[in-house]
Amino acid sequence: MKVYLGSDHRGFQLKQAIFAWLSKEGYDVEDVGDKQLDPEDDYPQFAQIAATKVLGDDDNDARAILICGGGQGMAMAANRFKGIRAAVCWDADEAKASRLDNDSNILSLPGRILDGDINNVKDVVKTWLDTKFSGAARHTRRIQELDDI
Repeated sequence: MKVYLGSDHRGFQLKQAIFAWLSKEGYDVEDVGDKQLDPEDDYPQFAQIAATKVLGDDDNDARAILICGGGQGMAMAANRFKGIRAAVCWDADEAKASRLDNDSNILSLPGRILDGDINNVKDVVKTWLDTKFSGAARHTRRIQELDDI
C-alpha cells in the first residue's frame, strides 16, 4: 500500500515523525509537502496533491494522511475530489469506523490536538492502515451515493 503524507505548517513536525515511523515500519511512503516548515503555507495545495496522487495511483488501496491544525481544512479540501473520502480522526475508534463503514482513503489528523501524543498518533494511524473496508452492501451503496453527488 502506498501512503502519501502532506501537511501545512501546523502539522509539519507531526508529519515528519509519522514519515520516519512509517518508513521504519516498511511502508511505501511519499511526502507530498510541505517539504520545509513555512509558516505562510496553505493547506489546500497539499490536500490537492495528496488527493490526485491517491486517485491516480495504480494501487487500488493507495491512501493519504494529511495534517493541519484542526484536521477539518485538509478534509474539506480533499473531499472536493470525486472518489476521495477524507475523514478527520483523533482516536483509534474513529479511525476504525471511518475505514469499516466509509472506506476512507484519506486520514486527516488534527495536529493541534494530537501533537505531542505520538503514541496515540501511532495508534490512530496503525488502526486506520490495518482496518479493511467491511464491504457491506449498505456502505457500498452509500459510498456510491457520495460519488453520484
